Order: sequence, then structure tokens, then C-alpha cells
Amino acid sequence: MPKGIYLVPKAINEPVKSYAPGSKEREQVLAAFKELYNASTDVPLYIGSEEIRTGKTRTINPPFDHKKVVGTFHDAEKEHVEKAIAAALAAKKKWAALAWEHRASIFLKAADLLAGPYRAKINAATMIGQAKTVHQAEIDSACEFIDFLRYNVEFMTRIYAEQPASSEGIWNRMEHRPLEGFVYAITPFNFTAIAGNLPASPALMGNVVVWKPSATQMLSANVIMEVFKLAGLPDGVINMINGSAGMITDTLIASPDFAGIHFTGSTGVFNDIWANIGKNISKYKTYPRIVGETGGKDFVLAHPSSIPAQVATALSRGAFEYQGQKCSAASRAYIPQSIWPAVKEHLAKDLASFKMGSPEDTTNFVSAVITEGSFDKLAAAIDAAKAAPDAEVVIGGTYDKSVGWFIEPTVIVTTNPKYDTMSTELFGPVLTIYVYEDAKWTETLQLVDETSPYALTGAVFSQDRYAIEEAAKALENAAGNFYINDKPTGAVVGQQPFGGARASGTNDKAGSILNLLRWVSPRTIKETLVPPTDYRYPSLG
Repeated sequence: MPKGIYLVPKAINEPVKSYAPGSKEREQVLAAFKELYNASTDVPLYIGSEEIRTGKTRTINPPFDHKKVVGTFHDAEKEHVEKAIAAALAAKKKWAALAWEHRASIFLKAADLLAGPYRAKINAATMIGQAKTVHQAEIDSACEFIDFLRYNVEFMTRIYAEQPASSEGIWNRMEHRPLEGFVYAITPFNFTAIAGNLPASPALMGNVVVWKPSATQMLSANVIMEVFKLAGLPDGVINMINGSAGMITDTLIASPDFAGIHFTGSTGVFNDIWANIGKNISKYKTYPRIVGETGGKDFVLAHPSSIPAQVATALSRGAFEYQGQKCSAASRAYIPQSIWPAVKEHLAKDLASFKMGSPEDTTNFVSAVITEGSFDKLAAAIDAAKAAPDAEVVIGGTYDKSVGWFIEPTVIVTTNPKYDTMSTELFGPVLTIYVYEDAKWTETLQLVDETSPYALTGAVFSQDRYAIEEAAKALENAAGNFYINDKPTGAVVGQQPFGGARASGTNDKAGSILNLLRWVSPRTIKETLVPPTDYRYPSLG
């Protein structure tokens, strides 16, 4: 595509609505919440043109009110997975041949639907099914998802516009073809935006997709499919299935037409999938693209020059927003002795003011964790800290699952920098702090780098620019997203491309041009305008 010929709407970050008392958006989202909460949503498999209801169902239960049933979803058998592959491949030729402008228009329309008539519905579905407060739902299922869709279109046009140089008598050009086969998208519960982007970004580039959302995100996943269909996405381009994760994955990656995986989830699951892809490598028509964002043990490191109130606020927000269930949530912190008393005082006041409960009450800052399994793991970690000789629960530490999976935001202080919760991923509202001697700043940098196998996000606080530079260099491999004087959460599409390395993933930066390049297979074309008619070079004369 030559530069400058096509213009698309310029991507801008979707503004966050306030949901302040008396605001229109507050009334709309609470009305949508009430409607979905009192309905019984039946989520089918979406395969080709069909909505398939297998009769093998599981219930959808709000984590903050786990006895309440707000819907059911249907599980696939192996035959349905094979049908999804066939539906994707049947749609492939026509979809790949569709002019890029028409693919773009579908996802731009989806973005506008989410920004307008579907904003309240997708936010309410996220609040109910994933226990997000209204603010957390707004910045995720509305703003970030919309940004993904709009920015991806802009990034796509840049990819197509970038063309090789041509010398005299030659015209060189580059085609960015979709992959040969289908893409498998596996998405997590914790971000509706990720659930929408992981299948949408390969599809935008002309690929067809089989998508498996998390079983604990089915309510908002259903709204995503509703929006995509209303936006005009052709049948078979994105096929949504659920069921036994092992069976679905084994069936899909055994197909010779498996061309890539777009994954967000645990490191262990991703490692197993990668190993199985390796075992099947001789079966495939092409080498599959393996793109994944996995675990994290994200850190906040404070220098003795830090301002205590700033550090405490970063911990309050960074560790406990959305119950610590963000991939980027602060889970370990390193605080110098000189400022620890002030940081602790600010942090204790913050946590004492947190309200916890149903997202329907918009004054609640936190809600429940996602499942009983998560609850039990977190409760066990808290109990272990209470009993440990080298750890102490200094704030919080209670939990209750009688109504919902509620874990009180908890702060553990340890004298052992390698204590279990300093290195093991928990994915919940538990923050562990190691208080270090001010003079051991440089040694602490090494601790931060070596304690965890992960490298997703991290933050350093300091008023000393030399210390900031030292930390940035020492921790260059410890975080794919590195924050200076800010919490390690809240990456914005188009501003802070997100992803990490080491055990945190392939660092392909979802929501950037780098990610979209993974879903195309370039073809270079050289055309000689006047071909030679004599083999002889001048040197031969």
C-alpha cells in the first residue's frame, strides 16, 4: 500500500467516564447491571454461522455472591472443536481476500458500538462476572478494549504502508499475508479488553481464529461476540468455544493447519503448550507463531530519597486495585528503613478506608477474588505468613467466603528477602514487603533482579536521578514495563506497549505494531520492468 493514499480515523485514547453521583453513565451502567444480574444469560458456542447449545452446561456465578446464578454456558466436545477448525478454514479464503479497509471498518464499528450503545452492557457484564468495580470495568472493558481496536487499525495501515526501496528498472513491493492456517486465542478472566483483543488482532490482519475465553469470563465474552457480529464480522472468522481446556488445546494444536497461538495466562500452561507444539512440529504446514503473556511477580522499589506518601499511594493502587488480580499488580516491595514507618502509616490509613463488597455499590474500592480456588490459595498464604518466624501480617489478614470470595487486602512484612510470597505468584490482594538497610541500595537492586523468575512490570521511586539511572540499568531485564515514580499498573494502549520477558512471556507487546507483525507472513515481490536479453556482464568484455 503506497504511503499517503488511504486515511483512516486517527486513533486516540478513549476518555474515561467518571461515574460520579448523578452522572448519566452511572445511571446507565447500574441499570444494565440490574438487568443482567436478574436475567439468565445462556451463552452458546459460536461456530461459523451457528450458535450451538450442547446441553453440557456450567453456571455463571458472581464472585461476590457465589450462590447467585446469572447464567449458564455450554461446553464443547471434541467434535465441536473440530467443527470450529473447519468453520475457520472455510471462512479463511474470502476473509483473507477482503480489502483491508473493509476488515478495518468492522473493528472500527465495533469500537464505536462499545463507546456508545454497548458501553454500559459490557461494563456491567464485567462487573458481575469478573467482580470489577465500575472504575475498573470502565478502564478495561470500555476504554482499553476500544483503544485496542482503534489503534490496531492505525498500526495495520503503517505495516501496509512500509514498502521497500526500488532501484531503476525495478519495482519492489511487500505483501503482508495472513498466516497459512488458523490462530488459536486463549484469554484470561481478568481483562475483558485482553479477551477481545487476542482474537481480534490476528483477525484484523486477515487471519481466522478459534477463541477459548476463560470459563470465569463468559458473561462479557458473550457481549464481545454480540458486538463483533453486530459490527459485521463474517461467520467463521472468530469462533468462540469453551470446555475442557486440555482437550480443546490438544485438538487444536494437533491440526496441521494450526498456524499460531495468542495466549494470556499462567506460565505453567504456556510452557506445556509450547512443549506440545514442539512435539507436533513436523505435522504443521508452517512453523507456528507462539505469542504469550504469562505470569508476574511485579515489584515496587523505593530509594531512601523517595517521598513516603507517593510510595504508599502507588502500593495502595498498584497492589490492591481489582483485588491484585492484574497481570501487572504490585506483589512485592522493597522499602528502605528510613522511610518505612511513614510509608506504613500512609498505607495503613489507605487500607483502613477501603470499602469491599458488590460492584453494584460504586463506593466500593475492591470486591471478591475470582474463584474459590483462588480464595483458598490466598487464605493459605496468609495463614502461612501468620505462622512463619520470618514474616508478619501487619495490615489486613482476614478472609470470608460465606457470601463471596472476599480476601481483605493484606500486607506482609518479611525479614527474609527470599520468603515464599516474595517470589511465588499469588494473583490476589496480598503484598509482601522487605525492609532493607538504606546503605544496601545497590545490593537490593540485585535482590530485585534475582528473586523472581518473572519480568513483567516493576517500578522505582526516587528523587535522586543518579539512583533512578542505576536502577534502570540494573533492572533492564527484570521488567518489560518499567515505571519511574509511578505504580507498575495501568499501561495505556499506544502509550506504554505491554508485555514482559523471562517467565512472563514472549514480550510481543499487545496493542502495538510489534504484536500485529506476528500475525502476518511477508512476501517480497520484485518485478523487473524491462528484463535483460543478454547474459553477458561488462566485465566479460
